[in-house]
Amino acid sequence: MSVPDSIDRLIEQFAKFPGIGKKTAERMSFYLLNTPNEQSIHLAEAILDMKQSILSCSVCGSITQEDPCTLCSDLKRDDNFICVVEDADDIYRLEKTNSYMGRYHVLGGVLSPLDGIGPDELNIDALLLRVKDGMEIVLATNPSIEGEATNLYLAKLLKQKGAIVTRLARGLPVGSDLEYTDDATILSAMEGRTAL
Repeated sequence: MSVPDSIDRLIEQFAKFPGIGKKTAERMSFYLLNTPNEQSIHLAEAILDMKQSILSCSVCGSITQEDPCTLCSDLKRDDNFICVVEDADDIYRLEKTNSYMGRYHVLGGVLSPLDGIGPDELNIDALLLRVKDGMEIVLATNPSIEGEATNLYLAKLLKQKGAIVTRLARGLPVGSDLEYTDDATILSAMEGRTAL
């Protein structure tokens, strides 16, 4: 039995979400079909409201409803530190820790020549304009090949501007077991070891 076109289109749209496969997309679609119209309308309105009211901060590139964003407007934040992240959602993960009180900068991705993403496609020029001599720039890209290549590229540019360039530590997560840890993570942990 085939489903009506409108349900099939919804399944296709849900299946485009990261981590959502066809089966989950089908469950979500049929769940919405069986909910009161009011709930579906609220979902649709929330999506439209988000798409219409969210904009990019002119200072850091994060997502916001006011420009500049609340983090850039916060006078309590330390202007001597900028944490560089790939995407805006990375900021919210870092903020949950309550361990960093500096500024942020969103690159909008990482260097990936195979995907046609070079320096001009990233928010690098705006970062360089914000950097002052002696500032610490914390590179917080993902530990992928592209993330590391981006770190190396940025480090060279940032050091020319007199910045102190650091990166997030890499290594063993708390509660992990060496037996189940991959070689690259163990190597990174060994290289990034600290004194007790």
